[in-house]
Amino acid sequence: MGLTSSSTGAKVLEADVFEKAIGCDFTIGLAGNPNVGKSTVFNALTGMHQHTGNWPGKTVSNAVGKCRYKDKDLLFVDIPGTYSLMSNSEEEEIARNYICFGQADVTVIVVDSTALERNLNLVFQTFEITNNVIVCVNLLDEAKKKGIKINLELLSEYLGVPVVGVTARRPKTLNRLLSAIYSVCTNKIKVNPKCVKYNEHIEDAIEKITEKLKQTSIKNTYLHRWIALKLIDGDEKILKSLENYLEIDLLGNKSIISTVEKVKVKLMTNNITKNNFRDRVVEEILQNDEEICEDVLEYEVRDYNDRDRKVDKILTSKTFGIPLMILFLGVIFWLTITGANYPSEMLSVFFGYVGDKLYALFDYLHAPAFLKGVLIDGMYNTLSWVISVMLPPMAIFFPLFTILEDLGYLPRIAFNLDHYFKKACASGKQALTMCMGFGCNAAGVIGCRIINSTRERLIAILTNAFVPCNGRFPFLIAVASIFIGGVGFSFGNSILSTLAVLFVIILGILLTLFISKFLSKTVLKGMPSTLTLELPPYRKPQIGRILVRSIFDRTLYVLGRAMVFAAPAGIVIWLMANIGIGNASILTHIATFLNPFAQLMGLDGYILTAFILGLPANEIVLPIILMCYLGKGTMVDIENTMEIGKVLIANGWTILTAVNVMIFTLLHFPCATTLMTIKSETKSLKWTALAFVLPTVCGIGLCMFTNLIYHIII
Repeated sequence: MGLTSSSTGAKVLEADVFEKAIGCDFTIGLAGNPNVGKSTVFNALTGMHQHTGNWPGKTVSNAVGKCRYKDKDLLFVDIPGTYSLMSNSEEEEIARNYICFGQADVTVIVVDSTALERNLNLVFQTFEITNNVIVCVNLLDEAKKKGIKINLELLSEYLGVPVVGVTARRPKTLNRLLSAIYSVCTNKIKVNPKCVKYNEHIEDAIEKITEKLKQTSIKNTYLHRWIALKLIDGDEKILKSLENYLEIDLLGNKSIISTVEKVKVKLMTNNITKNNFRDRVVEEILQNDEEICEDVLEYEVRDYNDRDRKVDKILTSKTFGIPLMILFLGVIFWLTITGANYPSEMLSVFFGYVGDKLYALFDYLHAPAFLKGVLIDGMYNTLSWVISVMLPPMAIFFPLFTILEDLGYLPRIAFNLDHYFKKACASGKQALTMCMGFGCNAAGVIGCRIINSTRERLIAILTNAFVPCNGRFPFLIAVASIFIGGVGFSFGNSILSTLAVLFVIILGILLTLFISKFLSKTVLKGMPSTLTLELPPYRKPQIGRILVRSIFDRTLYVLGRAMVFAAPAGIVIWLMANIGIGNASILTHIATFLNPFAQLMGLDGYILTAFILGLPANEIVLPIILMCYLGKGTMVDIENTMEIGKVLIANGWTILTAVNVMIFTLLHFPCATTLMTIKSETKSLKWTALAFVLPTVCGIGLCMFTNLIYHIII
């Protein structure tokens, strides 16, 4: 099979790949540009469910799966999507290293039939590295809709490898691909890739270096041509990888280096320098792609993508791009907030009914009051609050957000905001992860995987909590409705409260940009990387897949992690509220201790205590505040906003308190679920601690500033 740890190197494949390879007859690598349906092919072949959205580069690590065809077990490795193998990003490096050193029996390159010319660039770059290649032309159904006909037989003749046309969403069409893979693996079909022939000066240089490489210990002679190209290019990162995996000292071989220097001098006499060598190579590959496509493609309508381009002129224009983006996101937020009210109320009533029955059951069993308090008033009430408040917004927000993703609109958002994030020395893709943070900061942190640069990914992770998640929105809306909207009249109330919440959101976005710039100039110094952003075609969303992916992969996943923290937190909060020291509970003592500092922030001790105890889940902050004010021993659920307002005003809340509470709701430490996710993604306590400190310090500082200004003016 050819797949061993010694042949691939530990950095190419993880241990679980080797474990899954045991017992398999052949290994097949799946490569391709982002957005060509590669992961859909992988899922259809192996039955594994992996994210298949329209954002380029979702697969950031190798996923594996098995498939049996005829009498053979096949192991498929889903290589990260990449546009080239020039090692400009982490994904390109992973893809290149696996194709080069993974020693797969076959590398299947999935290409988009509607963008064949662009996709052939990766095909010919792969030909330089391995000869065991099959080209899978996917999305034939979309090509047919756009009036594009592809002569697959002629394309196979031009490339010198098997070419198979499929529609991955129709699994039956993949039998042809499996048949081709089987035939190549069992040597029933011989492949002979036709590599690009460069101009005579470059070809002469390649030939001279390959003669020297033949004298080395490199067993895979097919790699000689590609190694020669890399030596001329002089990319030290690639050359170091070659030395590492081939266990040879290329840069220390005087004979090879001497030859390389000589051919470089000769190339310079023909205007081929180190600075333009790679461009010359790519230009010739692209010219070759164009010539092939002129022969194998036939268009019924030349301007088949004219509709998409017309829509893009509006959605990505300087005039309408940002306003339309705000409008779309605003509609999603409005639908989420409005639509979640009714199911949240229904869940609250349902859990209240179940709680009453649990009380009756415990009374029937003559359970001790302490046990009833801990399990029902503590753990159960906390969980019911978290589920009632979190589940409906997420169940609405994530499907709506995923629809935008499947439509292909999210890359347009990144395009619109790329300029602003570039000014902050961050990645334009951070705009997408920031938007995901509006639904859930933990999901936003996970979404940061789409960012190639480690530095920029860290910036996106550290700043994701600067936008409010759905757990903070209900509290923001309640405070805005009571204290901000209360100064208006009838319809004006909702407008004022909406503007207040919108102001908080804009403040969060501005601080995200400011802190990103600050991090780029201090602990994470660097310049923004180049963003190759593909605007994929608009596609009809697959509603069934959207519901499954958004509900099970996102909503229930995030909710489950929140419940893990909320359950024990409910017990602790109940104990603190019901165990007294002297004449007051532990909770009251903590609030009294924090009160002087809280006063400096324009808050009070109970509010600050509630935020601290709300670490497991932001949803329980308001219930804790009400519990403290009303002197109850359990968290309080008051459904009427006006009744909540009366309680808050009776306990000294003013417009200043409301403003500072909204500020601190936006700017305080992430919830435990998000912190755990940050630790998992960064593998570092240092970055997790910084993610905790950054928004908290900003929140404390801004609250103190508004409190100071208020008292100076008033």
